Order: sequence, then C-alpha cells, then structure tokens
Amino acid sequence: MAGRGRTRVRARARPSGRPRAGRASGVGGDRTVTKPRTGVCRIVILGARRGWRRMTARATFGAELRRLRLAAGMSLTELAGRVHYSKGYLSKVETGLAAPNSTLAALCESEFGTPGALTALIPAETGKRRTRPDVRPSGLPPVTTDFTGREAESQAVREILESDGGVCVISGMGGAGKTALAVRCAYRLEASFADGSLFLDLRGTADEPVTPADAHDRLLRILEVPAERIPADPDDRAALFRTRLRGRSFLLVLDNAGSAGQVRPLLPAEPKCRVVITSRSRLPSLDEAEHVSLGVLPSAAAAALVAALTGAPPDAALRIADRCGRLPLAIRIAAARLRAHPAWDVAELERRLADETRRLGELDDGERSLAAAFRLSVRQLDQPEARLFGLLALHPGPDFDVTAAQALGSLDSVEAERLLDRLHQAYLLTQPELGRFGFHDLVRVFAASGATDEAAFRRLADFSVATAERADRTLSGPRYRPEVTYPPGLPEVEFPDQDSAIAWFRAEWPNLVALCRRTGDSERCWQLAYFLRGFFYLTKLWDPWIATHRWARAAAEAVGNRWAAATTTANLGIAYVDRGELDEASRCYRQALREYREIGDRHGEATALAHSAWAEHYRGNHDQALRDLRAAADFYELTGNRRSGAITTRGIALVRTALGQPVEAARLVEETLPVFEELGLELDVVMGLNCLGWARFRAGDHSGAESAYREAAARAEACGSTHEAARACLGLGNVAAAQGVAGEAASQWERAEAAHPDLDPLTVGEAAARAEFG
Repeated sequence: MAGRGRTRVRARARPSGRPRAGRASGVGGDRTVTKPRTGVCRIVILGARRGWRRMTARATFGAELRRLRLAAGMSLTELAGRVHYSKGYLSKVETGLAAPNSTLAALCESEFGTPGALTALIPAETGKRRTRPDVRPSGLPPVTTDFTGREAESQAVREILESDGGVCVISGMGGAGKTALAVRCAYRLEASFADGSLFLDLRGTADEPVTPADAHDRLLRILEVPAERIPADPDDRAALFRTRLRGRSFLLVLDNAGSAGQVRPLLPAEPKCRVVITSRSRLPSLDEAEHVSLGVLPSAAAAALVAALTGAPPDAALRIADRCGRLPLAIRIAAARLRAHPAWDVAELERRLADETRRLGELDDGERSLAAAFRLSVRQLDQPEARLFGLLALHPGPDFDVTAAQALGSLDSVEAERLLDRLHQAYLLTQPELGRFGFHDLVRVFAASGATDEAAFRRLADFSVATAERADRTLSGPRYRPEVTYPPGLPEVEFPDQDSAIAWFRAEWPNLVALCRRTGDSERCWQLAYFLRGFFYLTKLWDPWIATHRWARAAAEAVGNRWAAATTTANLGIAYVDRGELDEASRCYRQALREYREIGDRHGEATALAHSAWAEHYRGNHDQALRDLRAAADFYELTGNRRSGAITTRGIALVRTALGQPVEAARLVEETLPVFEELGLELDVVMGLNCLGWARFRAGDHSGAESAYREAAARAEACGSTHEAARACLGLGNVAAAQGVAGEAASQWERAEAAHPDLDPLTVGEAAARAEFG
C-alpha cells in the first residue's frame, strides 16, 4: 500500500551578484527602471506568496495541535496510536514541516473533545488542489462518535489490511460493535486506496440474506454500471465485477455476513484491493482471511462510554455498563433513552435496567439480549411513535420513504415525517440516504414479532399498486390497462414527466418486488407485476420481471382471475423473448393464446399472437411471423387501437427486412413514427428510428440509415434506454464499416459496448451485422 504523501518544497538560490528583477541597480544617481513584472516572473512571485501563506497556515495548525495535545496530557506516541498516523508525520505537522489534512484534524478533534478547533485552521487551498477530478466513491456510513476500548483490535485490523493477504474478518456477538470498528478503520485507511471504498450490508441474519449474485449486482451499481449492462447469469456478474476491479485500488467493507459461502465469491482477485468482513460467525473456512475476534468492551472502556454518553459518575457508570453486558449497542440504547427523557436521572436509568433481570441474564445470547434492550427503547416512545414503529415492520422491502409510512399509518406527510425522525433519533431506524429509512436486521426481527395489522398492510399494498399504476401511465403512455379500484384516502405521488416516473421506479422497484411476493394469492400481486412490466421492459431488469410474473401467475390462478392469468403469462413471454429464451417464450404465448380464446378475449388473443410472432421471427420462421403479425394488425385497425397497430406494423417491417424487402419495410416504419410522436411514446419513437435505420441499411441506403440511427442515439438517452442507444451506435458502426471508414466504425462499436454490452445477435439485427464485419 502506498504511504502518505509528502510535499517537498525546494527553493532555487539566486546567483550572487545578480540584480533582482524590478529593483534599481547601478551606482550613484544612476537608476535603471525595469518593466513591470509580467508573465513567468509574476507567476513565480504569486506562487511564492501562496507558498508562504501555506507555510504560515501549517505552522499555525501545528502549534494549535501541539497545544491541544499537551493540554490533553498526551504524548506524540499516544496520539499516533489513537489516530493511526505515524509519530514522525505528527511531529512534522506540529513543527509545520508537513501539510495537515481534514481527516487528521477531525480525528484529533474527536480525541481532544474540541470539535472544529483544528478543522478551521486547514488552509483553504489544501482542499482545492486537485490532480484529477474527485470521482472516488465512498459508500462508508458515518463513523461512530465516542468510540472507545478497541485500540488493540483497530491496530490488528490495520496490520492485516497492510499485509499481502489483505482480507480481515471481524467476528463477534451481536451488538459488540463489529460494524463500528470496521467503518472507523476504513475511514482511517480510505485515503490509501486510490479508487475509494465500497460498503455493502449482506444481511446475513435476515430470512433472505443477500445472495452473491445480488451482492455483485449491487456492487456493480455502486461502480456505476447501468442495470441494463449487468448480466443475468451469476457467473457472468461475478466476472464483470472482477473485471471492474482489475488494476484498481478499493477498500471493500462487507458487513453482516452470514457465512463463508456468502462472502467468498465477493473477494476480489485484484491484489491492490483490501477487504473487511464483519460477521457473527468466525468464518473459519475463509482460509485466505485473517481474523479479529471482538468480545465485549473492557470494564473501564465500557464505563467510560456510559459516562461519556450519560454523564454518570464512575461507580454508577460501571454498574450500568455491567447491566448492559458491556455491549456498545446496549449501552448506546440505554443512554439514548436517558437523553430523550429530561425528567430521568442516572439513578432512574439504572433502576429501569435493573428491573430487566431476565434481559440482563440473556445478554450473552445475542439477539434475545438485544431484543430486551429494544423493548426498553420502544417503551419510551409515545403512542403514535410506538404504533408506527410496529407498522413499519410490515414493510417487506429493504427501505422506505415518507409516503410508505403515511400509507401504513394513515398519516399526513408532516406527522409521518415527524415520527420517522423521532424513530431515527431513537436509533430504531436507520437513514441510508436523505428521505429514506430502514431497519437494522435485528431491529426488524424485534419489531416484526408484534406486527400483525392486516389492515395496515392492505393500505400499503393499495398505495403501492396505485402509485405504480400512476407512474406506469406516465412512463408508458396510453395502452390497454385493466380497471383497478382503490380505497379513498391513500397518499398520492405525482409524476409530472417520464423522468420523475423512472426515478420513482428506480428507487422503489426492489420494494415493489418484495411486496409482490408478500401479497401472495391476492389481486394486488398480479396488479403490481402488471404495472412493473413497462419499467422492466425499459431497463431490461429480466430477473425481477420473471420472478414477479411467476408469482403473479400463481396469484391470478388462486383468485380465479382467468384474464389476469393469461395476461401475466403473455407478459412473462415478452421477458423470455427479450432474454433470448425462445422456447420458454413460445410456451408462454401458446398458453396465453389458449386461455384468451377460452374466455373469448379477442384483444388478448391478438396481443398474444403478435408477441408470439417475435419468437417465430427470431427462430427464422419469418413467413409464420408475418402471417401472425398481419392478423393482429387487422384486429387493431378494426378496433381503432393505434398504438398496438403501429407497434405491430413496426414488427412487420422487421420481418419484411429479413425477407429481403427492406425498401417496403422502411416505408412501413416511416408511417408509424408520426403515430408514436402524437401519442408521446418516446421509447417507441426511438425503436422505430432504429428499425428504420436497419431497413435502410439493408436496402443499401447508407446515408438514410446513418440519419435515422443518429436521431435514435440522441433520443435514446433522453428516454432512459441504454439498450436502444447501444443498438443505434451499433448501426452507426455498421454503416461506417460498410463505407470503409474503419476508425469511425470502431469508435461507434465501442460506444455501443459501453452503453449496453453483449447485445444478443439473435434478437438484435445490428449485433448480427456487426459480427459479420469481424
């Protein structure tokens, strides 16, 4: 690992006897007047002045650091051990020979109890100087204040991460402070990693821990890989993750691991990376790791933590620490209750903890011990706070926003926000980002034990379906939808444009998927899946698309809704076609077609027939595909369904291009574009432009193809489709290659790969043509 950087300042001596620029020289009354300083001279002088200011600021900072250290009664060696900077570096900072930094300032302020005293003295220019844009990700949660009693463990973690192995497992019982230790060490070492840090909670104690495939998905997203570019296959995801880390230097913190099998696939092969893992298990089968076992706090450190948080005198602090099992989490929860009730004193807190004899006797048992501490915490809430705390446990997703709390509690937005803030301040909720809240795994288990309000859960499901429908209408425009009714009084989320709808879906789709599964055999299950389909089609999130529609099919069958069963199956077929699984797609379409015919739904029958034609087209059965598409188009024309008619006509154009009729195909596509524009269907416009470019390319009209593809590429980004953007770039590369412009072809193909890699030649004509050029 690279050491801390040092700045060397060198001064070049002026040759003796040389007159200084801008000064008088000569003898007697003679005086030589030089020109005003310009150019290099002025830069040198300004640089010298700035350097002098920096040196002065360093000296001021160093003097104050020394004064505060001595006032705290610390030696340089002791301070170095506490903040994990070398004694030599600290000595140079104190004497003004080395530049300080904001991280050092914050750590020292924490040790001295003097917030802001040193940070204010950091030279302004230190933070402004950049050698490259600051794009390093730092996903670390906030560092715990009043951290104490873990000096030996902190040093052990640092030594492991500085070794060649570089994988550290911090294990211990629940509430021992494993995450706090990992995050504190990560902050102190983060500057040594050129590309930043990554943090991921593996939820190892949950009923459904994060799988390695899901973990790779989330880590790739943190690394700014678009969802559309993340492979469906778990092995391919792992390979892409390893590729993204190749040659880079990251500190990876894997929190709350449940098993070695959960962690092992996430360990990077890149030797510049380091990993910290926290777990309740020792994970002995991780042969490549070194282990730090975290027990309870030493008695003196636990008492000091109690005293710092509550102001308790030494004897009482020691008794409270012992009654909390000397676990940092239990101590912090107890102290938070004291702060929340001004009428309490330390004796009252001690008496309340003593009343929980069974809890104190169970503190060695991890979860049950903490559950008792949580009961003490909840008992101090007022009735509205305690009620919402219990209701929030009904939410099945990883996090939630204010509107979800409104729905669960039948609250207005102001009251919901106030209660969420109160629960967050009481350490019963986490806040992973502004406006979103969640539970720690153990708190969720505790809260869920009494969460049985079915009416509240129905309100959440009603709200989620209603909001998903509203977002889908904004995103997908006019299309055939079932009529769904909702009870009055649900919170309303407005979507003024497609961007807002996409943003909501991106934030909420994991929650909607979890809710879809949780709603089980109900109408709301298939309705959620139905309204998610448009977003999944745009973003190519195939895994959740397929999962939700399988659950939805079962739910539709359970409630006896034959139309919903057929429609869900047809939409499931679209996902399979999109992913190139043609056999599964055909099976779905045959089933949907049969069921639509059984219930006499001609619209559904036409839709299933049109979708089935795509599978036939991709198999090479173009004549059959053309017959099915024409039959569907005739029905749409008869019923006045302009959108479905235009989409089907676009499909006919693709098939006719494959049949060697590209000129006629281009004419058909040109007829659909005004319809899509009029209906505000931006994604369909882009898909139409790409189809037009493809037909023209096959007709030999390279100029016309380039024009269509360029417009498609420009508009694809606006509608959020990296898939169509990549298709357009592939088309532009193919045009350039056909014209013999190899450099432009390579450039466009690289853009396509960056936007959405590995477009399937089976389903994307441009990808097949690209392969022909080699």
